[in-house]
Amino acid sequence: MSEFPKRADCVVIGAGIVGNCLVGHLSDLGWTDIVLLDKGPLPNPGGSTGHASNFIFPVDHSKEIVDLTVESQRQYEALGLQNTCGGLEVARSPERLEEFRRRMTSAKCWGIESKLLTVDEVVEMVPFIDASVILGGFYTPSVSAVDSLETGTQMRKRAQDAGHLSVHANTEVLDIETAPGPNGPRVSAVVTDKGRIECSTVAIASGVWSPKLAEMAGATIPLTPAVHQMVDVGPFDILVETNQELAYPIVRDMDTFCYERQSAGSMEVGSYAHRPILHRVTDIPSNAEAALSPTEMPFTPDDFDTQLEQAIELMEFLGDGEIKYAINGLLSLTPDAAPVLGPTIEVENLWSVAAVWVKEGPGVGRLVAEWMTYGYPRLTDPHGSDVTRFYNQDRNVHHIEARADEHFNKTYGIVHPREQWDTRRNVTCGPAKARTDDLGAFYFEAGGWERPHWYESNADLVGRYAIADRTHEWDARWWSPITEAEHLHLREHCGLVDISPFQVFEVSGPGVVPYIEHMVVNKCDLPVGRSIYTPVLTPDGGFRSDLTIVRLAQDRFRIATGAFDGGRDEYWFRHNLPDDDVAFENRTEALATYGVWGPNAVALLQTLTETDLSQEAFGYGQVRNVLLSGIPTQMLRISYVGDAGFEIYCATSAGLALWDAISVAGRDFELRPVGAGVYGTTGRLEKGYRLMGAELESEYNPVEAGLARPKVKASDFIGKDAYLAAREAPPAAALVMLSFESLQCADGYNRFPMGAGNEPVLTPAGERITDSHGRVSKVTTAGNAPSVGAYLAMAYLPTELATIGTELAVMYQNEHYPVKVGAAGANLALFDPDDKRMKA
Repeated sequence: MSEFPKRADCVVIGAGIVGNCLVGHLSDLGWTDIVLLDKGPLPNPGGSTGHASNFIFPVDHSKEIVDLTVESQRQYEALGLQNTCGGLEVARSPERLEEFRRRMTSAKCWGIESKLLTVDEVVEMVPFIDASVILGGFYTPSVSAVDSLETGTQMRKRAQDAGHLSVHANTEVLDIETAPGPNGPRVSAVVTDKGRIECSTVAIASGVWSPKLAEMAGATIPLTPAVHQMVDVGPFDILVETNQELAYPIVRDMDTFCYERQSAGSMEVGSYAHRPILHRVTDIPSNAEAALSPTEMPFTPDDFDTQLEQAIELMEFLGDGEIKYAINGLLSLTPDAAPVLGPTIEVENLWSVAAVWVKEGPGVGRLVAEWMTYGYPRLTDPHGSDVTRFYNQDRNVHHIEARADEHFNKTYGIVHPREQWDTRRNVTCGPAKARTDDLGAFYFEAGGWERPHWYESNADLVGRYAIADRTHEWDARWWSPITEAEHLHLREHCGLVDISPFQVFEVSGPGVVPYIEHMVVNKCDLPVGRSIYTPVLTPDGGFRSDLTIVRLAQDRFRIATGAFDGGRDEYWFRHNLPDDDVAFENRTEALATYGVWGPNAVALLQTLTETDLSQEAFGYGQVRNVLLSGIPTQMLRISYVGDAGFEIYCATSAGLALWDAISVAGRDFELRPVGAGVYGTTGRLEKGYRLMGAELESEYNPVEAGLARPKVKASDFIGKDAYLAAREAPPAAALVMLSFESLQCADGYNRFPMGAGNEPVLTPAGERITDSHGRVSKVTTAGNAPSVGAYLAMAYLPTELATIGTELAVMYQNEHYPVKVGAAGANLALFDPDDKRMKA
């Protein structure tokens, strides 16, 4: 054991698979003064790594999770600690067979070999499965089991051998000290029962204990410890006779939320079907108190009885075995079931590396090490895992536990891409909620806000515009024909959209101009009353965000971003504040925001004000202070739906009155309330507007996205060098608009791809398409374009294919649908491509 250090550049707390892999990758990237702490003994300090099921099924619908998983498998294989045995998922229901077709689509997208199996083919692979119980299977040859403890040991040793790491087991952290920094507290030291370590960076990789450690520093890591029950049953002759640890594929009985994994002569059976059993960190025993380990809690058999019966249905011989080992094993659940990675919002240089499964551990170690080294990861875009994605209302224990309780039983569930939460609803609502309720709004949650997606009061429009329903229940779920009817009505008349979930910030002060210019790509030093649409880049020149910025005064700018990105964007702008001459304010809850658009929109609003709203007096992209029906507002002439009109901001206290005033005046102009289904999909898609997290991600740059302007501003900004290099180099890919030539499936009715990020674009022969950087072509957004009379999708293609008329295919639910490139270049609009309507 080395002498206990008094200082370090970086302290990593937690020596499970994640912490060990993190220190290994930090060492590889040039960090030379790292300390690794754990309160337990090594190599198994007592966390989830020591008991977690150590198998990896690489197919997932999320690109981010697949990238982490496949990278982890690569690392396990490179260390010689992976046993590739194959994995078999079986279906007991027709709905699960349909989900397997979706999984085939994802597997094709990510290039993971998989195939659908008949019942006979399943039984041929695993002869002790009861054929009468199942309807079919999904097989992935690259499913593997890994040695996570030895992997951690080797990664840790790699950093030690390089002379970069000091390891201290049986060392408990008592406090994480902070000191004042330019933008709030920053890490200054870690206090342990063996001494105090001064440091400038701390990474918490402590699994279920992570919230407790974060709290020491005044930060939050939103997760809860939860039970996953697991038993080891055996021995069984059929398994003993194989004389192998894993002679058969690992089986996941998906409709019962169980798995069966051979473990030499016995069978490990685990379940995600039992009641959610959540714990607080204070419930977890110490190493000294625990009978096995702190995260192997006493088994509660009553919770497992039904699951064991179902396992015996599938594999009858399990009923003859003896339970040799049984635990309520602890794992970490977050409010949305994704990892929590990256810098915490409350404390500078305090990093969260938590809620990570064994299957993602080495990949996460690399990703976070890159993030800490380069300013943003290069392995994949962590948009869905970034801990700053959570708003304040998402970080309290009531929200965390309510959402974890809801999603635990969906671990093996069939989760629809548009599926909405049941719990913790109506927490954050706009001022017009009573009115939108009366109009029969169907709400989707948007960043914790209740946002109308369509209005049942508009059901009469479905017949007026002859909107067809959808045949397949999966396509029709969380969708309504009312959305397309609302779209056409807005195009003919006008619509009122509640966009109060917009996240609105204001920055001000004597240093605000150089600050805002440093943060974004496009020039902001424009006259007061002008707006700017601009990307925000990572240091490597990929997209970190995109924003609308309005100059309100010489020393004040307003920043508007989407409901799902406010947390990430607020962190980034606060993190980069200068010392003392710029103030940041979150104005979201102080302002109500509405949009009024359509050919009648300007005339309608003109009846409420004496201010000239004509295009000549109030040009596109301009903002004005306007009295509407006597209510002070700020109106911005801009449109995300591609029609004339305004975004309108007013004090939240006046929001209801403004909604009412516009609604009453709108009776003479055929005004209807319009939901976010139009704003976010159909209207946006017809105009080819890009969306953060869909078209815009860190793996692509503004040149490839068609958002590069003719000139680059003189002032420096984050990512400028990489952006200039991208402008000089020939792009490897380009964003295009695809038009479906047919939506008819093999059964003779139309299907509707969803643009959920897992639908590959293929050659006419059905081959995957990747560009010279290895990036796969996939649908980023898909939906109907009612005004164009087409079903559209956006996707990146290698530049040689990104030409109008190129014939390709899109895979959806394991079928191919023909598409053509309908638009390419900067302007992807198939509706009003000259913007004449918007600027009318």
